[in-house]
Parts: sequence; structure tokens; C-alpha cells
Amino acid sequence: MRHLGISFVNGVFEDYDATLQFDPNDLSTLKATATIRVASINTGIERRDNHLRSPDFFDAEKYPEIRFVSKEVRNIQGNKFQLVGDLTIKDVTKEVVLDVEFLGTAQGMQGELRAAFTARGTIDRFDYGLQWNRLTEAGGVVVGREVTLLIDIEAVQEGA
Repeated sequence: MRHLGISFVNGVFEDYDATLQFDPNDLSTLKATATIRVASINTGIERRDNHLRSPDFFDAEKYPEIRFVSKEVRNIQGNKFQLVGDLTIKDVTKEVVLDVEFLGTAQGMQGELRAAFTARGTIDRFDYGLQWNRLTEAGGVVVGREVTLLIDIEAVQEGA
């Protein structure tokens, strides 16, 4: 998201659970779920992270989790496709579309099967009740509305 209208703020949620089910030879079979612990947000600045956890933004105490549940895979072109799913933040659920690339599978160092994906999408934070803002002295907003979602996953086959 834009900060002061000029720069981007990057952050990561460090505590989450995700499950992927799919046949690597048929990407249309992909099903994904994720549960993210809001309190685990880390932008590298503790004061900002605490503000993001507060009722001004995520209200982590009242709404401790963000959830994603996929519904559909569409527009498959080779190893690229769109993953459609429901994203729930602060008890508000909206459909999102992620542009995904399947990066392949490989055996890990212990012989386990791993699969990698990268995904990108955008949401309007106002749609989820994340509406806090202030104006700068120049009249611009402190926090932009559009949030870019960047997801990089390396999944390990269950039971491996």
C-alpha cells in the first residue's frame, strides 16, 4: 500500500496455516485455504505494526484471523492461472482474484515432495472496514486504499 502517496510499505504475516490440494498435471484441481494470525503482522516498524493491530485497522483482538478459501481456478494458460476465492477480514467476506503461477515441484533435501506457487492480487482495504486515514499537510492521504497482495508459497506434501 502507498504511504504518504509516494512510497510503498511492505509487510508480512509471520504466523499462518495454509493447505493446498492439487494434481500437478491438472491445475484446475487446485483448492487452497489459509488462516492468518493478524497479530503476526510485521512491517519492520513496531509502532506501525501496533497501529495496524489496533481498532483503527485490523482490530486483532476482536478479529484475530484473516481467512482465504478458494472457489475456482480459471483461465489456465500453461502454468499460469487465476485463483478465485473468498477473503475474510474483520468478518467481511469479499471475492478476490489472484494471478497465480505454478513454479513446479522438486524433492527437498530430506526426500519430501515440495511444490511452489507465486500469486499476486489487489484489494481495496475500505471494502474490509480498514478505513483509518489522515491527510498530509499537502492534502494527500497518509495511507492508500489499494493493497497489493504478494504471496510466495513453497508447500510440503503432507506425510512427507
